[in-house]
Amino acid sequence: MIIIGHPDVPFDPFYYVEEIDDIPRTPPNCTLWLGPFKETKTLAKHCDENRLPYAVMVANIKEALLANALHAHYILSDLKLAETLQKIADTYLFDAKILVPVNDENEMEQAAKLGIDGAIFQNAITLPE
Repeated sequence: MIIIGHPDVPFDPFYYVEEIDDIPRTPPNCTLWLGPFKETKTLAKHCDENRLPYAVMVANIKEALLANALHAHYILSDLKLAETLQKIADTYLFDAKILVPVNDENEMEQAAKLGIDGAIFQNAITLPE
């Protein structure tokens, strides 16, 4: 299981970007956090075209399918949707990993029991200053 942001596990943070002009201000080879896929399709397309690793939050299966087609590295969703997405990702061999945002280790354990690829704690996302 991928665990991002847990205080006991070293991790590389995601860097939040709102627009293309924000990308040069992020560290090289970092994972970009775009936010909700519905609102960031243009940015996701830019990342895909430029082979930039990125993560998005999806609200439904269609968004997850599109995010995977645009080569998202990580697709985040709530636990209920993640269970369905994980089955689809396994069936269609998604390159993207399905992550569930969690606040504590108990939620991380729930995701593990459902076979979700990973969990991400909120502190794993670096917001702009």
